[in-house]
Parts: sequence; structure tokens; C-alpha cells
Amino acid sequence: MLKTIGIIGCGWLGKPLYEELSKSSSVECFSRQTTTDTSSFWQNNTIIISINTKDNYLQTLKKITQLAKPTSNLILMSSTSVYREFDEKIDESVKITKIALQREAEVLLQTHKENVLILRLGGLMGEDRVAGRWKVASTFSDGVVNYIHRDDVINITKKMIENSVTSGLYNLVAPEHPLRSEVHKKNREALGLELGSFEGMTQREVASDALVEKLKYVFLYPDPLGFWD
Repeated sequence: MLKTIGIIGCGWLGKPLYEELSKSSSVECFSRQTTTDTSSFWQNNTIIISINTKDNYLQTLKKITQLAKPTSNLILMSSTSVYREFDEKIDESVKITKIALQREAEVLLQTHKENVLILRLGGLMGEDRVAGRWKVASTFSDGVVNYIHRDDVINITKKMIENSVTSGLYNLVAPEHPLRSEVHKKNREALGLELGSFEGMTQREVASDALVEKLKYVFLYPDPLGFWD
């Protein structure tokens, strides 16, 4: 059976994800504003939610669960920001006690739909998103980074669909965790950026071992120091 996929959110991640998945599947990509309640979009086998948390985020997610056909699989692009209370090495098994918006979103989908795959993305980088190219902030907390290259997010999502992984929760974070100051200094030298200042030290390291084990996955960009080479 042909896999049909709908993507809500055609931005920095959604658009290239659409382009890659379209090579082997029937894919539609709409913004949340242009997807009507009566659209055939909701009949897709898999619906990927790749939208930001602004503009009635939870209400939008609840509506998606109501409009998607009962047998559809939902994939939520979530975030490792759900782990903010921790300052140590962690994986998906930790108990989150400080419930913020992103975690509320995960619970909402899991409550309303049976087949929900949650992908907790680390700091999205690659292409024009360059660590150390700052616009407003120039002082940073140092510590190990939990970054993921956009190409890996796209590749992992594709493999999840190909392998019919329709439920569960996985961290998507590159396996190497250099210091933020190291990444910024590397990019300053390579790209001629200004270097900000650093203070403090965080120890939160998000592990993606579960993902690697599930898919036998080999990262395209395992080390954030090499994201922009």
C-alpha cells in the first residue's frame, strides 16, 4: 500500500522534509492556516506535525486529533526543552515533574490518539542556522550542547516511516556533545563570526541511544563541531 503522508508546517524543517519524503511517497504539505476541516489532507495514513508552539498550539493539536482519520499515525516534532529541570545525563526514561507547554502537547496527543510517535528534537542546526551567529544575545551559558542537524531529523523521520514505527518517544540528538564555547569558537574561526562571552556551566546531556538501537541508526552528522564544514 502506498504510504500517504501529510505535513502540517512547511517551514525550515517541514519544507525539506516534504521534498525528501516525496521521492518515495505521496506527500502533502500545508500550513496550519491553509488546512481546512473538510480537506482530504486528513485522510493521509501519516500526519507529521511540524509547527511552532505559538498561536493556540494546544487547541491546534486537539483539532488535529479530531480531524485525522482514526487509523492515521501522528508524528509530533517535539523538543528536548521538556528536560529543562535536569542538569545531568538523561534519556527518555526520566520522570518529568515540571510540565511546560511542550510536554502538555505530548500528553494531549497520547491521550487522544493511539498511534503517536513523539520525536524530541535537540537544538535544530544546519544550513543557515549557525551556532555562534547571534542576533541579540551575546552572553551564553556554557555547557555540553544537545544539537541535531536538520538532515538527520529528515533522515530519521523517513526511516521511522519506512520501518512502520508508529508509536513511542525518542530523543533526536547528535551523539557527540562538545561544549557550546567550543562550537562557537570553531565557527568563529571558520566563518568569521564574532565571539560572545560565556558564564556558568550546564551538564544536561540528552542521550539518543534508544533511537540508535531502534533503527540501527548511524548519524550523518554525529558531531556538532562538524555541522558546518
